[in-house]
Amino acid sequence: MFSRLVQYWVYGGFLAGILLLLLLPAFARDWSAALLGVFVQLPVYMLHQYEEHDNDRFRLFVNRMMGKDVLSHQAVFIINVPGVWGVNAASFLFAFYVSIGYGLIGIYLTLVNAVTHVVVALVSRSYNPGLGTAVLLFLPAGVFGLRAMQGMDEVRWQHHLLGLLIAVGIHVAIVVYTMVNRHNTRPAT
Repeated sequence: MFSRLVQYWVYGGFLAGILLLLLLPAFARDWSAALLGVFVQLPVYMLHQYEEHDNDRFRLFVNRMMGKDVLSHQAVFIINVPGVWGVNAASFLFAFYVSIGYGLIGIYLTLVNAVTHVVVALVSRSYNPGLGTAVLLFLPAGVFGLRAMQGMDEVRWQHHLLGLLIAVGIHVAIVVYTMVNRHNTRPAT
């Protein structure tokens, strides 16, 4: 059963993303715009992941680009479920219970991913899996979240730095993982 979850996680995530957005007006009616901006990063990310990972698009794309099988189904699962859903959930919970500034972790995670998709498209002069929703969903949701944070007195420059460092760090870790794995795997099929 776990192997099927690892292989097909994206479809449950897509449906959960739609459900979270549909329920949002009911449970977020008393939230600040900043907290709403933090929360919305998760369901928007789940919708993005469907474009990115449906039919194994992203894993196959990266493996073709690298010329080797550097990303396994398990690696993609770990990157996206604990690495994206978990980080976004933690960001929201810390924003809710500790300080709204911690919500910048999830916001920057979305924005760094959007910029990464756009840069890869510009460099390669071609589409990459996830580019459409990175532009249509991530940029507006990320900018909304950042703008909503501007009005919050408790948000400090340290929160921005922490959010940016974590978001960039996660993306750098993925690149390092694929580069190290490139030297230890067989050619892509």
